[in-house]
Amino acid sequence: MPIDEGRSFVPVRIAVLTVSDTRGLAEDRSGDALVERLTAAGHVLADRAILRDDADHIVAELHRWIDDEAVDCVITTGGTGVTGRDVTPEAVERVADKMIPGFGELFRWLSYAKIGTSTVQSRACACVARGTYIFALPGSTGAVKDGWDGILKDQLDIRHRPCNFVELMPRLTER
Repeated sequence: MPIDEGRSFVPVRIAVLTVSDTRGLAEDRSGDALVERLTAAGHVLADRAILRDDADHIVAELHRWIDDEAVDCVITTGGTGVTGRDVTPEAVERVADKMIPGFGELFRWLSYAKIGTSTVQSRACACVARGTYIFALPGSTGAVKDGWDGILKDQLDIRHRPCNFVELMPRLTER
């Protein structure tokens, strides 16, 4: 998609949350891939955390970041599957003001080209919560790359045309 070189890039302050019962910072390859991509694009890593698959803990962290003026956007990785422990979409729904259904649909469409019908096991989702974007990606490094490279890189760049999420940020809390 076209980039309008006449517009100045605006860095987005992004918090990254890895949801996993088994990973620590040393093993968090998907979180690392996301941080590498967002900083290479010129964005700011506002914060980073790893939490176990517990909806109440995820919701608390999301609320903390939503209330933090230094965070414009949260991207999570992990906990979007269909097992009993996968609760990230439920946590996102608990804080959401408005869901962004097209994000998950587009993610699964992009993912289908690489992993085929296995993409139906992903419950990737997105929302706006009190003026903060939240995007929930699956926990694999490939899924993070697909989500960032195929959607978020463009949608979090104010120069992307014909439209993008960044230009809407000042209006997200309108009533």
